[in-house]
Amino acid sequence: MAIQHAVLNWRTTFTNATRIQQSFTAPMERRALRWLAERTPARINSDHLTLLGFSAQFAAGAGFALARWSKWGLAMAIAAIMVNWLGDSLDGTLARFRNQQRPRYGFYVDHVCDTFGALFLMLGLALSGFCDWRIAIGMLVAFLILSAETYLASYTVASFRMSYGKFGPTEIRILLIAGAARLMIDPIIHAGGRTFRLFDLGGAAAIAGMLAMAVFSAIVHTRQLYREEPLP
Repeated sequence: MAIQHAVLNWRTTFTNATRIQQSFTAPMERRALRWLAERTPARINSDHLTLLGFSAQFAAGAGFALARWSKWGLAMAIAAIMVNWLGDSLDGTLARFRNQQRPRYGFYVDHVCDTFGALFLMLGLALSGFCDWRIAIGMLVAFLILSAETYLASYTVASFRMSYGKFGPTEIRILLIAGAARLMIDPIIHAGGRTFRLFDLGGAAAIAGMLAMAVFSAIVHTRQLYREEPLP
């Protein structure tokens, strides 16, 4: 009974974290998603869109893996990333538009899907031949570290940061699409008198960027919590 009472009390006191989304594309994206939500057929709900986004992330990874043998795999990856944006971005907007929000369920399912989706995507890149497998693993690890910091902040300071500076998930998708399109032409770039694979150099920059954001956010949130909970 005590456990049931604690669970019931936690459910009634659950507070949804404040969403922070300040990326370059955020204003335009919000308008587009609202327009799409208003025109989404009633038979389609947010769960369908979450599944669509998750399936598309898997397809994107498969596309990159297939690109090892055919550049049509890159076209598949580009299309899948676009579909992933639709499903992953519209599911929450649709739930809010229809007043069908399930904060705990939605948060949990959405980010579990993101975690496994990132695994599929990085595995595809590792198998593609366009990216060193160690770089792909490094990007996955950096993503998981940044995600863990974000989820801990959501619980402890009720702040869910969806973008860092002017850079968010949609900007990442745009860069992936641009990079995949560039691979169709030439996977090699020249910088500083040396030759690199595009996704090796871009992946290394992504690792450094995500780790820097995770460390910075960890310091900021630790200081905030230290001030809010001083020693007696």
